[in-house]
Amino acid sequence: MASLVSFLAFHFLFTIFQYSSLAANVNYNVQTLGAKPDGKTDSTKAFLSAWTSACASGQPATIYVPPGRFLLGTATFAGQSCKNQAITIQIDGTLVAPSNYNVIGNSGTWINFEGVTGVSVIGGTLDAQGANLWACKNSGKSCPTGATTLAFYNSKNIMISGLSSINSQMFHILVYGSQNAKLVGMKVSAPGNSPNTDGIHVEKSSSVTIMNSKIGTGDDCISIGPGTSNLWIENVACGPGHGISIGSLGWEMQEPGVQNVTVKSATFTGTQNGVRVKTWARPSKGFVKYVLFQHLVMVNVENPIIIDQNYCPGGQNCPDQVSGVKISDITYQDIHGSSATEIAMKLDCSKGNPCSDINLEDVKLTYKNEPAHSSCINADGKASGLVQPNNCLYN
Repeated sequence: MASLVSFLAFHFLFTIFQYSSLAANVNYNVQTLGAKPDGKTDSTKAFLSAWTSACASGQPATIYVPPGRFLLGTATFAGQSCKNQAITIQIDGTLVAPSNYNVIGNSGTWINFEGVTGVSVIGGTLDAQGANLWACKNSGKSCPTGATTLAFYNSKNIMISGLSSINSQMFHILVYGSQNAKLVGMKVSAPGNSPNTDGIHVEKSSSVTIMNSKIGTGDDCISIGPGTSNLWIENVACGPGHGISIGSLGWEMQEPGVQNVTVKSATFTGTQNGVRVKTWARPSKGFVKYVLFQHLVMVNVENPIIIDQNYCPGGQNCPDQVSGVKISDITYQDIHGSSATEIAMKLDCSKGNPCSDINLEDVKLTYKNEPAHSSCINADGKASGLVQPNNCLYN
């Protein structure tokens, strides 16, 4: 009898818990609010309506996007007046940009979150249909700049998990002026010849984590802009693309630096670069310090390890100048694989601000199954363990 009473009491409490949990999380289905999963009907109003309701809710809320293709125009989801700081956007379908690239091409961002806190984007696909704009740019015609697919500005406590982004007009994902963002299980894809389609760009942000993701684009897989600190990148497969790049930095004289960056357990396949630091050949008070590149595999990469402080494309706005960005405390540890060029490690540092405290440890890079070569200019540091190509640093 006591057991029966205990069971009934447990069942009653469990039922109450289930009910309260469901009641505590409000759900807004965009299709119920008027969105059409046909890929043709503009569903922007339904998405904005769902956001407005979720923001106004005093309880955790879920915006649900069911299977199907939902046409979405330029949309800004503002969080400054949100009561709710626990909004989940669960996407089981695909959000599609207008096929006419002019609709979002001059907007800057297709899907924009501004000043939000506690937003999670889970699953789904974002299809920006950028191919027609790339063709326009490649033809030399006058075209829109293009839109970033998904951006978080001035936000905090962000989670993006299991999201796919394909064929962005410009950058796929942007994290700007934000704190505490986690991007996990991302799939980012655009052809290797698509212009300026960076996978993930982080700038003026702190405590950002990017993990367990596959990124192939026509530009940097991950690019790191000024003012970034405490960035952790782990288990990323990059290719095609231009690698993982810090920079370009130093365009402005008064520019915040980059520090405390870790890139580990990443694979680069057929990319233009592996890990790169790039600065403009211009005066600047910017800096890069405390960076660890660890446990990396290079497969037929043109420039597996590169620092370029003489970046001046087209010789415009920077000829005959020297980079003021100070690069120090950079460690390359356990980096193996093959280079597509004879010089696998190129450290071309500023003659006005030489690189310092560069550390090489257990590096083995080959070119055509032979030891690759290295080139160091204005770079000092030390090497330990096996280092191939040869250590060219000065002490």
